[in-house]
Amino acid sequence: MRFERRLLLRERGTGVLEKLWQIPWIFVLLLCAVGGVGYVALYSAGGGAPEPYAARHAIRFGFGLVLMLSIALVDIRLIARFAWLGYAAGIGLLVAVALHGQVGGGAQRWLDLGGFQLQPSELMKILLVVALASWFHRASWEKMGNPLFLVPPILAVLLPAALILKQPNLGTALITLMVGGAVFFAAGVRLWKFAVVLGAAAIAAPIAYDNLRDYQRARITTFLDPESDPLGAGYNIIQSKIALGSGGFWGKGFLQGTQGHLNFLPEKQTDFIFTMLAEEFGLVGALSVLGLLSCVIAFGFLVALRSRHQFGRLLATGLATNFFMYVFVNIAMVTGAIPVGGVPLPLISHGGSAMLTAMVGFGLLMSAHVHRDTEWEAARDEPWAGKP
Repeated sequence: MRFERRLLLRERGTGVLEKLWQIPWIFVLLLCAVGGVGYVALYSAGGGAPEPYAARHAIRFGFGLVLMLSIALVDIRLIARFAWLGYAAGIGLLVAVALHGQVGGGAQRWLDLGGFQLQPSELMKILLVVALASWFHRASWEKMGNPLFLVPPILAVLLPAALILKQPNLGTALITLMVGGAVFFAAGVRLWKFAVVLGAAAIAAPIAYDNLRDYQRARITTFLDPESDPLGAGYNIIQSKIALGSGGFWGKGFLQGTQGHLNFLPEKQTDFIFTMLAEEFGLVGALSVLGLLSCVIAFGFLVALRSRHQFGRLLATGLATNFFMYVFVNIAMVTGAIPVGGVPLPLISHGGSAMLTAMVGFGLLMSAHVHRDTEWEAARDEPWAGKP
């Protein structure tokens, strides 16, 4: 029968109450703590008022919690079954951005959905992880060694990366490639194949640099020497470093940050919100925030380790890597370790698309946790199934 050829689930409890009992509520509280840090930071960024940032952040976070818990209760085999349909929808949104997207700051990255500005490139990374996890689920070692088996997932990574790069959004395109690479690595792709890809990327780097836009080259130049253009391309990172250093060990105090409140610090509610936190709460506050974010990342990889099935392992690994890349790129950017790019700090920065993406990802992560003991029986004709 057709139904019998589907993935079957056998677990101890499948009811809503049983699943609610298995939800990691400590992790939910951890996310609430990070969201609370975001509210405090955005309250300060708004000049000591809930509007225009903090109140919206709280509403979005509340909606995101409901969405996250709803996704956590969804049968994980249902998520796997519709993975590629979701991927196709994400590609459709990226194409819609290319055709009808709104332009802001010289980039065409957003769709106007009745007053809500959606950035599909953020959501696409999550959909890509789900699709790759479904492809590699229970793939045999022999299949993993077959180059032809890897062609479809490679194209699945390159297509959204190319569409995102065209917007242009170099930072998100690179993160998309790295998140996809993390799933490939966790699935067991041979290391020599990664070496070949990295070697080809190194050879192509000079050509890629020659084809960068002027503002992208300026970011690289000012990364190497911010003082070369202190009032232009180097202004953001110079002001960020001043704010970080002026915070000292304990910080200047809540609402007392001069760089942020005197508007020297650019984009303090989005890309440089960590800098504003460090100025007001010092090294202690900055390390505390990093500690909370590190716990979130650690939980994601712990779910991957505890999952008894490959789909859950790959899904959790990809989602945890995606969140890690958000945090790493943002912190490295504001401290001058890498060139400045438009990557927000998840659950803390102002932005609807980033919040939606983060909460959808955490919902899928918790679904992997709730269904970690699921026993899969792969149908023989499923494209991702390997030898029993």
